[in-house]
Amino acid sequence: MKLKTRLIIAFLTVILIPILLTVMLAVLFGKYQMSAIEKTYEITGMTTENLSNSVGVMSRLTEKFYNELDQMVSENPGKMEDATFLEEFNQKLKKKKGYLLVRKGSTLIYVGTDIEAAEPVISRLPGYGDSDLESENGLYLGGEAQALMKQVDFLYPDEKEGSAFIVVDVRGVIPEVERLYLDMVVGIILVLVLTAAVLIFWIYRGVMGPLGKMQIAAQNIKDGNLDFELKAEADDELGKLCQSLEEMRMRLQDNAEEKIRFDKENKELISNISHDLKTPVTAIKGYAEGIMDGVADTPEKMERYIRTIYNKASEMDTLINELTLYTKIDTNRIPYNFNTLSVEAYFEDCAEDLSVELESRGVEFGYFNYVEADVKVIADAEQIKRVVHNIVNNSLKYMDKPKGKINLRVKDVGDFVQVELEDNGRGIAAKDLPNIFDRFYRTDASRNSSKGGSGIGLSIVKKIIEEHGGKIWATSREDTGTTMYFVLRKYQEVPIYE
Repeated sequence: MKLKTRLIIAFLTVILIPILLTVMLAVLFGKYQMSAIEKTYEITGMTTENLSNSVGVMSRLTEKFYNELDQMVSENPGKMEDATFLEEFNQKLKKKKGYLLVRKGSTLIYVGTDIEAAEPVISRLPGYGDSDLESENGLYLGGEAQALMKQVDFLYPDEKEGSAFIVVDVRGVIPEVERLYLDMVVGIILVLVLTAAVLIFWIYRGVMGPLGKMQIAAQNIKDGNLDFELKAEADDELGKLCQSLEEMRMRLQDNAEEKIRFDKENKELISNISHDLKTPVTAIKGYAEGIMDGVADTPEKMERYIRTIYNKASEMDTLINELTLYTKIDTNRIPYNFNTLSVEAYFEDCAEDLSVELESRGVEFGYFNYVEADVKVIADAEQIKRVVHNIVNNSLKYMDKPKGKINLRVKDVGDFVQVELEDNGRGIAAKDLPNIFDRFYRTDASRNSSKGGSGIGLSIVKKIIEEHGGKIWATSREDTGTTMYFVLRKYQEVPIYE
C-alpha cells in the first residue's frame, strides 16, 4: 500500500472511528446510567433527552412525590399541619435532592432545609393559585435560586389557604448523570488514544519494516558485503526505494566482480607479457653477447645473428603494438573510419597481400569469391584487414603440417557477407573452442614460448567485428584444421522517391 494511501486512511480513521465509537459509548453508557437512575430513584420512562436536561431529570425525580402530595391534600389536608408527617415526607424528598416548604395563609409553617439556603426561593414563592404553569410540570426559578419548584394549593380544615412546595436544587447534577459525563470523557480519551496508537503502530510497521531492511542493506554495502538480496515486499514508495537499492547493490556487485576479473586479467596480462617478452629479450641478449665475444666470426654468422636479433626485436614490437591496440579497443578509444567498401575489390587486395606473405613462408594460399561485383559493406578497411591478418597469423602460429594451406572464401548470405578463413593446422579441441575468443585465453596451457603471442589476438578480432555490428565464430577438428567465420552487414541504398 502506498504511503499516500496510508496517510489518507489514517486521516479518515482518526475522524470517523472516534466519532462512531463515541456514539456507541454514549448509547451504551446512557442506557446503563438511565437504568441506574430508574432503579435508584424509582422512576420510569427515562430517555436520553432527560439525561441532557438536568431540569427534566429533577422534575422526573419528584413526580411521584408531587402526585402523592396532591392526592393526600385532597383527601386529608389536615395532615399538612402534622409536623411528624411533614418531617417524614421531607426526608424522602432529601433523598431525591429536594425539600418541602409549607405555607398557611402568608406564613411558612415548615421549611425542610436550612433557612438561609432556602431564602432565594422563599422570596420568590408564588401566591395561592398564582402559578402560571401546571404544578405537575414545575416552575423553574432562575437567578440566585436555581431551583425547580412544584406547587400544590389546598384549603386547610379551617378554610385557610395553604400551599405546599416541592423544591429541587438544579445547580447540582445527580451522581448518575455526573458519572455519565465522566465516563463519556474517559471513553472519548481512551478511544482517541487507542485509535492513535493503532494507527501509529500500523504506519510505523509499514514504514519502519522496509526502512529497517534498507538500513541493514546500506550497512552491508558500507561494509563491502554485497552478497545479499533485498526483496521489495510492497509496490509502494518504500517498495520502489527497496527495488532501486537492490538494483544499485546488483550493479555494485557486478562492478566489484568485474573489477576483480579485470584485476585478475591485468595480472595475467602482465604475467603473459612478461613471459612473452622474456624469450625475445633473452635471445637478443644471447646473440648480442655472441657478437661481443667474437662467436660470430664469419660474415655468414654475423648476418644470421643480426637477423635473429632483428626478428626478435620485431616480435617484441608486434607484441607491444598488439597490447596497445587491445587497450584502445577495450576502452573504446579507437577512432573507426567507416566507409563504403566494394567487397570484391577490397578482398582481392587482401588476398593479394596474403598471397605474397604466405608464399614467402611456404604456405599454399587459395582465394575464392562468390559475391557479385556490386555488393558493398560499410566498414573500416584498416581494422578489417587487421582482423584477417590476425586470424591468418594465428593459423600460421599453430600450423603443424609440412605443407601448410590457408583458404580465403567470401560468400553472399542474404543481408550479410560471410568471410571464411580455413587452414589445415593442428585444430582446436572441442573443450577449448568456445573460449578461443576470450581475452588472454590460450589453448596451450603450458605456454610454449615458441608459439609467441599474448593470448589477446582473437579477442581483438572479436571486438572489432562486434563494433562493426557483425559476428564471429569458428569450427575445428583436431589434426585436420580450423575455419574462422565472420559476417559483415551489407550496405543497401534506400531509394528516394520524388
